[in-house]
Amino acid sequence: MGSSAEHRIGLRKGEALGLRWADVDLEAGRVRVVQRLQRIEGSLQLDPPETRGSRRTIPVPPVCIDALIAHGVRQDAERASLGEYWQESGLVFTTQLGTPIDPRNVNRWFDALCKRAEVPRVRVHDLRHTCASLLLAPGVHPRVVMEILGHSQISMTMNTYSHVLPGVQEEAAQRMEEVLRGEPDDETADGPPT
Repeated sequence: MGSSAEHRIGLRKGEALGLRWADVDLEAGRVRVVQRLQRIEGSLQLDPPETRGSRRTIPVPPVCIDALIAHGVRQDAERASLGEYWQESGLVFTTQLGTPIDPRNVNRWFDALCKRAEVPRVRVHDLRHTCASLLLAPGVHPRVVMEILGHSQISMTMNTYSHVLPGVQEEAAQRMEEVLRGEPDDETADGPPT
């Protein structure tokens, strides 16, 4: 399982592992988060997201759609090569046999990737922080980020990611300065003189 879905669209690990092909609309560029995979009493189980806000439909960037298409082709080849030994789960991310991936294995694989890339070890969950930071830094509205991440309250998003906002706050201060000084913004600067 690659990590692109987690860091580019902010899925929790269990949400990515519980993602079904039936919930991926490649044409529209959207995924529906309706379940998660987690270990409950020693066995892997699919269950609904923790909160109402976690159940969501989110847009997926074209680069992720391309990665999902390529992943689907690889998975189809694995399915075909295994024939009757393939265990159909309908999940997007599976083992080579088609079964759900144990979340602990994702942690192990990710740790190995960090080591091989010679970068500091980070948690898989930190990819959600990367997603939020990449969205907030260029000025995506925090409420939109909240919805993409599946937070139930805006305060969760703001309390966790407010460190990303200083640049956005500086831009807001500059816009306020322009308004107070009566300077036209870029959109109205080309209009007729008054």
